[in-house]
Amino acid sequence: MYIYILTNQTQTVLYIGVTNDLMRRLYEHSSGRGDVGKFTGRYQTDLLVYFEISPDATQAIEREKQLKRWTRRKKDALITAFNPTWQAIDLETWTG
Repeated sequence: MYIYILTNQTQTVLYIGVTNDLMRRLYEHSSGRGDVGKFTGRYQTDLLVYFEISPDATQAIEREKQLKRWTRRKKDALITAFNPTWQAIDLETWTG
């Protein structure tokens, strides 16, 4: 399971999610980019800047909830520690 954070071009919005197939989920987010009825479409959050792997769904969901409760400052620090330049992550070439 994956816990992930997306942002928009200006890094003003963060979206936190959980999935068992990160590549598929990123495709779904980018496909709904213009869908104003969905958070990621409305705010154009389709740039992956952070992810982590969890051994099971229960722990992943708990971690997602934990991150969502964090302040923006704390989330920014987590992303920066993992991805200092906030460069959009391409899972096919990411070396971390």
